[in-house]
Amino acid sequence: PPPRPPTATSILKRQKQLRRKNVRFDQVTVYYFARRQGFTSVPSQGGSSLGMAQRHNSVRRYTLCEFAQEQEVNHREILREHLKEEKLHAKKMKLTKNGTVESEEADGLTLEDVSDDDIDVENVEVDDYFFLQPLPTKRRRALLRASGVHRIDAEEKQELRAIRLSREECGCDCRLYCDPEACACSQAGIKCQ
Repeated sequence: PPPRPPTATSILKRQKQLRRKNVRFDQVTVYYFARRQGFTSVPSQGGSSLGMAQRHNSVRRYTLCEFAQEQEVNHREILREHLKEEKLHAKKMKLTKNGTVESEEADGLTLEDVSDDDIDVENVEVDDYFFLQPLPTKRRRALLRASGVHRIDAEEKQELRAIRLSREECGCDCRLYCDPEACACSQAGIKCQ
């Protein structure tokens, strides 16, 4: 008999390889990344964007209870810092009569001048507080510097500014009727805005 051609195995009939399941409901795995200049987001204020390194530098595993406790501690610390900043701002405003009078004393105040006794974190419900808030430009630069970023790419600042400006101007100038030859939307292949 003539030799049989080799049988091709169908990709549909390949045996499924046993994979380890990655979803678990009894623990939380947190990956920590070094901070880098972002190049992927557009902050609402000027300056550089924040990003993270390509690979994580550490991993920590928690039980659900441990993770909840860790989050509570972290959130309380963030809240404490925020309340200190608010108290500092209030002191400065009082010394400058709501910003209308210059005061060397107000200019010299720092967060260290705000006592922890002036802050009542215990009577604030941490879960009600919003933690992801935009960071001012100076704070983002300081975070990058503290993370070891020695050279912050200044070109990103200009690119982000151009993107923010372009987002302010959207749609076209059509009024009452659309002229497809003059309509920027129509020329871009989208419905007239």
